Amino acid sequence: MYLEHIESPADVRALPASVMPALCAEIRDAIIASSAKVGGHVGPNLGIVELTVALHRVFHSPADKLVFDVSHQTYAHKMLTGRAWNYLDPTRMGTLSGFASPVESEHDHFSMGHTSTSVSLAAGLARARDLAGERYDVVAVIGDGSLSGGLAFEGLDDVARLSTGLIVVVNDNEWSISQNQGGLYDALAHLRETGGNAPDNPFRVLGLDYAYVENGNDEQALESALENLRGCERPVVLHVHTRKGLGFAPAEADEESWHHVGPFDPATGEKLTGGRASGGIVAAPPATYADITGEFLLSRMASDQRLIAISSATPYMMGLTAARRAAAGHQFVDVGIAEEHAVTLAAGLATGGAHPVYGVYGTFLQRAYDQIWHDVCLNAAPVTILVFGSSAFGTTDATHLGFYDIAMLGDMPGLTYLAPTCREEYLAMLDWACGYEGGPVAIRVPGAGVVSRPDVELPTDGFASGMPEIVHEGDDDVAILALGATLPLGRRVAERLAAAGVDAELVNPRFACGIDRDWVRGLAGRFRVVVTLEDGVRDGGFGSRIACVLGPTGARVRCFGLTHGFPDRYEPHELLEACGMTEENVTRETLALLGR
Repeated sequence: MYLEHIESPADVRALPASVMPALCAEIRDAIIASSAKVGGHVGPNLGIVELTVALHRVFHSPADKLVFDVSHQTYAHKMLTGRAWNYLDPTRMGTLSGFASPVESEHDHFSMGHTSTSVSLAAGLARARDLAGERYDVVAVIGDGSLSGGLAFEGLDDVARLSTGLIVVVNDNEWSISQNQGGLYDALAHLRETGGNAPDNPFRVLGLDYAYVENGNDEQALESALENLRGCERPVVLHVHTRKGLGFAPAEADEESWHHVGPFDPATGEKLTGGRASGGIVAAPPATYADITGEFLLSRMASDQRLIAISSATPYMMGLTAARRAAAGHQFVDVGIAEEHAVTLAAGLATGGAHPVYGVYGTFLQRAYDQIWHDVCLNAAPVTILVFGSSAFGTTDATHLGFYDIAMLGDMPGLTYLAPTCREEYLAMLDWACGYEGGPVAIRVPGAGVVSRPDVELPTDGFASGMPEIVHEGDDDVAILALGATLPLGRRVAERLAAAGVDAELVNPRFACGIDRDWVRGLAGRFRVVVTLEDGVRDGGFGSRIACVLGPTGARVRCFGLTHGFPDRYEPHELLEACGMTEENVTRETLALLGR
């Protein structure tokens, strides 16, 4: 093997050109083997192997700066910069982050996991280089639909007026996470069809120099093209046509579902099942909230022609498979990786009389803070936002934490943020929100798995009142407010307290933001201690708002939630334990507050 002997890019440059195909094959095998064991971004990494090798053959990292957009396609880069053991040694696979990390290597210049940032970051590095009077190349690598993000255009627009060298490599594999969306990608397709010679070249229109490589999986062709651009004195775009998933038949045949996967059989591509226990009250039918959402939306569209589902490149998250998207027709819109546009589009749709439902991961919703505040809430637009993955059980990389959602959305005037505890409650909330005209509604889709509460008491008049559900009426000692997916934990704590002689009242708040304040104030007159539980960050979260209302009353409030920070690749139950969110600890602290 060549790969196991590579400790730095210098070792890559020392190899003869004749062995590059063998090295690339070894890298692909390592990507498949490691991803099969621990999961990962399979398709993007398989498609960029030759480009990464060529980059490290031509440029001298870390003196030359390579900035990978999103950085989920850096597996080959990591292998060539002294970290191949993470992909070759089965006992150490998954040890490293799936994204760029300056903590790991001097070859990684930024921690990143969100899209469309590379051009702006590279522009900053190039300007800093010039201010210091230094000379080195700066290369931004952008692809996987990242050009559809507004920040990418802002970066290109600024870079076009730089009078200095900067290389932007557009890795065009014809795909975003799902299919590419937008007019810019039509222009890229036209460039591919004409070998880079189409007159309507958006990069040249901006004032950028441009070059094209048709076979972006030909390492020698890439080396030649990059060598020609090395030391350039003007900003230039190198447009490279690659194949997503190249070298692994299942990933080539189904680019969308193989963008990112969990463990799988490397021989057959069969995806392995299994996952974390939900801690649910009753096991629900074998479904996901994605499937539940997709089925509901498609059914509702049939009776409501004004309902329109919006995705920003992740339609599968809300159960909108290719078949469901086709069935939805014009009632489905994918705007590409453009969360800001998706939110403002929804505001326009709602104001125009449509019923928009936007599905988004919580970690990406952060990118649209201004649009939610200014375009949706300021205008009281009746938009429905489905927030997925906002949980300790969501994505566990520091780059993709989603559990800051309640703290963020709680600052939005006029927004109702609902937190269902189960399948039945979720469907009732979704059904109500789709027809509610009183303002924007967001729903925090449970992240710990689907559970069922067949006997849940649902309000007959919808969810505008702000009133919670009293799951169990207790005495006057303790009220446990267990938000959303923490209801099972609240129930177990109540059972332990009962064993200690305390009949706690168990409450399903239902409202992460927007709970009735008079009801909250009333807690002070009844209970000695109020305990709040939430699967989100504690500071600024649901519990802190309850404490803020009860503070002047002198009531004793103990808030349990996740602590501020950037935990990286954590085990959810370990994180919850570290934050004190176990039934043993919550019970112990509650009894201590009671003086027992």
